[in-house]
Amino acid sequence: MSIVIKANNICKNFGPKRALDDVSFEIEQGKTTALIGPNGAGKTTLFSVLCGYIKADSGSVNILGHDLGDPKLFSNLAALPQDAQLDPRFSLEKQLSFYARLQNLSKSESLKETHRVLELVGLKDNFNSRISELSHGMRKRVCIAQTLINKPKVILLDEATAGLDPVNAREIRNIISELSSEATFILSSHDLSELERLCNNILYLDQGVLTQHQTQNYQGEHNYITLQLQDEPSQAIDYLKQLQDVTHVQQTQRKEFVIEYKAENKHFDVQLLKYCHKLDWQYRQLINGNTLENELFNKE
Repeated sequence: MSIVIKANNICKNFGPKRALDDVSFEIEQGKTTALIGPNGAGKTTLFSVLCGYIKADSGSVNILGHDLGDPKLFSNLAALPQDAQLDPRFSLEKQLSFYARLQNLSKSESLKETHRVLELVGLKDNFNSRISELSHGMRKRVCIAQTLINKPKVILLDEATAGLDPVNAREIRNIISELSSEATFILSSHDLSELERLCNNILYLDQGVLTQHQTQNYQGEHNYITLQLQDEPSQAIDYLKQLQDVTHVQQTQRKEFVIEYKAENKHFDVQLLKYCHKLDWQYRQLINGNTLENELFNKE
């Protein structure tokens, strides 16, 4: 796959505070990537640098083969800041058509494109509605529709589902999932379970320092499975280690165990469930792989 974003040694200071400290990474085309980290880690600063909102003190960023600020990136790179707002006084048609015209589309092309992106986010019947008439979740979907105008190749979404109810959050996840074959998404969120569903590449930022992380669910000779039990039996780890092809067991929290086993065992999940039944253990959930939270924060 081709590289769509390449960042080399980015540094950014705000007074005495170093927000980004020698940040380097690559993102391949079509790989949905998560940008995560604690509050104040530098995520918004990195987003802002990638979008060209602010300039790094040193280092370089190349997107789609072009340096930041190159006119050829116009309409190929789109971003949705966390607190993005549209003007509540105007209709969806008027605002989105205006943004389309800014991308050098004709009046008729802009109208057609507005219809297209509103249909993508499930709001085609709200074409003439004003922003003030929409719910919070619908407004968020309109903002995402705005980023999809003219089919950009790279889309950055900062906390796209923050503050949304489960139904609207799921709809936005579905939109991202369906379009991930057409564009490369970079997502920032505190919801690790959401990112786990959508992303296979992780950029973890902490105090301005970034590490690039690949999910470990399938890693060469070993696979992982996460077992969550209804109760916590005594000596559970010792019992699990007795299973055929188990190479390691880690308890990551109460009633939760991550089991590492040989990848050659293609039916380990069935074997594990039968074993739980034999021991009279009731399981709450079986996850095929390790959870992102455990991978990042429960390393032994």
